[in-house]
Amino acid sequence: MAQNKDFIFADSMNDLPEKVSFAWKSPSNIALVKYWGKTDPQIPKNASISFTLSESYTKTTAHFTKKKQSGKSEISVTLGGEKMDSFVPKIAQFLERINVYTPYLSNYHVEIITENSFPHSSGIASSASGMSALALCVMSLEKVLKPSLSASFFKQKASFLARLGSGSACRSIEGELVVWGKHENVVGSSDLLGIKFSEKIDPVFHHYQDSILLIDKGEKVVSSTVGHNLMIDHPFAEQRFEQANQNLARLMSTLKNGDLDTFMSIVESEALTLHAMMLTSNPYFILMKPNTLKVIEKIWNYRKETGVPVCFTLDAGANVHVLYPKKWKAEVDQFIQSELVKYCQNNHVIQDQSGMGAVQLA
Repeated sequence: MAQNKDFIFADSMNDLPEKVSFAWKSPSNIALVKYWGKTDPQIPKNASISFTLSESYTKTTAHFTKKKQSGKSEISVTLGGEKMDSFVPKIAQFLERINVYTPYLSNYHVEIITENSFPHSSGIASSASGMSALALCVMSLEKVLKPSLSASFFKQKASFLARLGSGSACRSIEGELVVWGKHENVVGSSDLLGIKFSEKIDPVFHHYQDSILLIDKGEKVVSSTVGHNLMIDHPFAEQRFEQANQNLARLMSTLKNGDLDTFMSIVESEALTLHAMMLTSNPYFILMKPNTLKVIEKIWNYRKETGVPVCFTLDAGANVHVLYPKKWKAEVDQFIQSELVKYCQNNHVIQDQSGMGAVQLA
C-alpha cells in the first residue's frame, strides 16, 4: 500500500527547464456511495466509489516559468477567458500543501488557464475535474524531471496530489469506476488516493448513462468544505460512516452480478442520506430545491409505471443525475424531454456517461 513518503520527490533539481507547458482534460465524477466527512489532510471518514464521467470535464493548461530570483511564486488563474483572482488563494494553498512532494514547483511561477464544460459551483464537481487536471499538469512536469517514472506511479501520484486539492478529485484520474478510501473488501484501497475498481463488472454497467438535470446553476449556499466540517460533531456521523462502508460492500456485489434493482436502491439511498446529513447538521442547511424533489417523484413514478431501470443520485447541490443503462437511452431521453426538462434552469440538461478518465492534450 502506498505511503506518504513514497510520493516525495528526492531527485536532482539542477537542470530545471526554463519554461514548460502542459495541458490535460480531466473529467468530473459522480459518487454512487458518498463520502461526507474527513480529517486532515483530506482523509475520508468512509470509503466511496464513483462513476468517472465523460462529457463533464475541465481542460487545463499550466505554464511553468522558472523564477529569475528567489522569492514567492506568482500564480495566475484564468477560467473561461476571465481572470479569476479569487481562485489564487486556493491554488496557492494547494501548491503549499503538496510542496513536500513536489519541491521543484517552488522554482516556478505558475499560470493556469482553465475552462469547464459545465457551470462552475453548481453541484457538479468542478473542484474534482479542476484539481485533478492541475495535478496531472504537475506530474507532467515531474515526468520531464524524471523520465523513468512508470505510468502506474504517474497516475497514483497524480491521484494522491489531486486529493490534497479536493478529496473527490482523486477519483477523476481513471475510470470507469474508482474507489477512494480504505475498505476491507477492496484490495489495494487507500485513504491517500483513488484506485480503479479492478473486478469484472456486469456489461450493463459499461457506458452507464448520466443525464444531469441542471435544476439550479447558482452558487451553493454552503460549500462542500463547510459541509464536511459539520460532520465532526454530527450526532449521526459514526452510523453514517458505517452505513457507507456497508453499502460499498453491497454495491460491489451488485456491480458484478448486474442486479439493477439493488443497484438503484443503494444509489438512491446514498443520495438521500447525503442530504439527510445536511438537514441534521448544526447548523442545518438545504441544498436541494423544490424542483429537485419534483424530479425525484417523477422518476419514481416513471420507473414504477414502465419498469425502466432508471434512478437518480445527487451530489452536494440541487442538480439531479439521472442514471440508467445505455440500452434504455432512447426511452429515458424521451421521458426527460417530456416530463423533466421543464424543471431545469433554462431547460439545461447535460447528456453524459461513464468514461475512462483523464487525457493529456499537450
